[in-house]
Amino acid sequence: MVGAGFAGVEAAWFLAEAGHSVRLFEMRPKHQTPAHTTGHFAELVCSNSFKSKLPTSPAGQLKAEMLALGSIVLRIAEECSVPGGEALAVDRDRFGEQVTRTLREHPRIEVIEEVFGPGDLESARRLGPVILSTGPLTSPELSEWLAQATGREHLYFYDAVSPTVEASSLDRSIIFAQSRYDKGEGDDYLNCPFEKDHYLAFVEALITAERAPIHAFEAGGKRDAEPQEQEAAFLEKIKYFSGCTPIEAIAEKGVRSLAFGNFKPVGLTDPRTDRRPYAALQLRPENREKTLYSLVACQTRLKWGEQKRVFRMVPGLSDAEFVRYGVIHRNTYVDAPRVLEATLELKSEPRVYLAGQLTGVEGYVESAAFGLYAALAVHHSLVGTSLPVPAKECAYGALVGHLQDDTQREFAPMNINWGLFPSPEPRPRDKAAVRAFKIDAAGRAFAEWRALLDLPKG
Repeated sequence: MVGAGFAGVEAAWFLAEAGHSVRLFEMRPKHQTPAHTTGHFAELVCSNSFKSKLPTSPAGQLKAEMLALGSIVLRIAEECSVPGGEALAVDRDRFGEQVTRTLREHPRIEVIEEVFGPGDLESARRLGPVILSTGPLTSPELSEWLAQATGREHLYFYDAVSPTVEASSLDRSIIFAQSRYDKGEGDDYLNCPFEKDHYLAFVEALITAERAPIHAFEAGGKRDAEPQEQEAAFLEKIKYFSGCTPIEAIAEKGVRSLAFGNFKPVGLTDPRTDRRPYAALQLRPENREKTLYSLVACQTRLKWGEQKRVFRMVPGLSDAEFVRYGVIHRNTYVDAPRVLEATLELKSEPRVYLAGQLTGVEGYVESAAFGLYAALAVHHSLVGTSLPVPAKECAYGALVGHLQDDTQREFAPMNINWGLFPSPEPRPRDKAAVRAFKIDAAGRAFAEWRALLDLPKG
């Protein structure tokens, strides 16, 4: 195991409990990262929330599945919980201390406080499978190895993605399907048409909306630098990454910069007016089933509440349900559909598995979940069986489906959301009925998958 973040902790614990000897490499506290401040395993560097506890939420469904598989992270989180309303929130210091102590005391886990580099891979692989769970701050040396192993075009260092919305929440009386100049399939893109006044109001709201702060390690600056300095350093850094400029930064260059750029309406005809709109925001399918759509070229650093307010001003998105908000932040992840097997094993490097955020999932809970999943795959390999792939109806299957969906798109990390789960056919108009169907199907699908797994006893 390389890395004792959420994924590494889950994987190491599961495999040790299954009877395997585990060597867990963690360079902290001897070698710190720009984002961490302690030597604790599974350190919470941002929020102390593990999302909703409600069993009727997608995060609640994923957590229920993880607990049924023996999640150590969630078990300790419950023991270290603090009041957080509907969310599972923890005392971050107590949580980190308890996770660290629990793993260090396990008789089958050997913790090695050293940097693990590419030169260590071959000798490690001769001893057994290797799981890399080094997260968004993977070292330059391991990043270079991953780039060579996967092809540089399949490794990303910045997560620059647009908001994603559920297809069922779109107003199709306003939004129309058309590719520019009718090239490609007719429903390749959906279009949200602006009239001039509406467009100008949107741009004004976009420019004046509150933005999320930039972390020093993302900008490469000092921790105590002024916000303006961090912003300037960050924009300078990301300009070398194609498509990373925040939409609000583009809008600041001139009121019509979006109409001539990201929102150019050329080659489109609004069927309601039979003419070209003043500007148009395009939506692109995010999965094969077309249950999710991303807002094309709308990567942003606006705060999440502001994104919901501003993007709901777009024609046809007034009731949009956001399953993921736009972000531009430091990250390291692979183009999973192209480079990973369904078991998270690298296609080009047998016996090397990825776990956590490296795979293309996002969030504390999802990262931990895919540490558990990688450990399941390794365990099945070690006992001479194959890990059965979970059905898409359960939370694990929905996320694995995202990582294996080879739809032509810019692959981006995703957290768990109901849009990833299959919908009933025909689809009821009542959203509550759709949710009830998905919850029931998830429970049945997970129970069937769990029955097929080789799990530690007790």
